[in-house]
Amino acid sequence: MIKEEVKNKLSAKIKNWEEKSAKRVYFEIDKKDIKEIAANLYKDFGMRLSTITGIDNEKNFELIYHFGLDKTGELFNARIFIDDKSHPEIDSLIDLFKASDWVEREIHELLGIKFNGHPNLKHLLLDDDWPKNSYPLRKDYKNE
Repeated sequence: MIKEEVKNKLSAKIKNWEEKSAKRVYFEIDKKDIKEIAANLYKDFGMRLSTITGIDNEKNFELIYHFGLDKTGELFNARIFIDDKSHPEIDSLIDLFKASDWVEREIHELLGIKFNGHPNLKHLLLDDDWPKNSYPLRKDYKNE
C-alpha cells in the first residue's frame, strides 16, 4: 500500500501523520525538509505537485504542499508552519517542479513569504505599483 511505503520512507522527517480519508493524507514536516521530501515524493513515488496553499493563522503561516498520485487518485499533503512572521521564508521547489513558479509568486505577493531560490518573484496578480510590504491575504492587512 502506497501510504505505508511513503510513511516508512519519510518517517524520520514526519512530525505528525493523519489519514483524513482513504485517499487523503496530511503530514507535518519542518520547512528545512521540503526539498528533500518533495524530491522523494516525485522521484521515488511518481507524485506531482498539484498546488500549494498558503494560510495566515495569525500566530504563524501555514503552507500545505499538495502532492497527487494520479494513478490512484491519492493526495499527500505536507504541512509546514513558519513561525517567523516578520521574515517568512522557505526554499523554492521551482528546480523540481516548474509548476511551482506561479503559485510561489502568488503566495509571495499575497502573504509575503519569500521562496529562496525562485528566480522571479515579481508580481503576478497585483499591480506593479502595489505598496511594498503590503500583503492582502494577511490577517493584519488594512485596506486603505
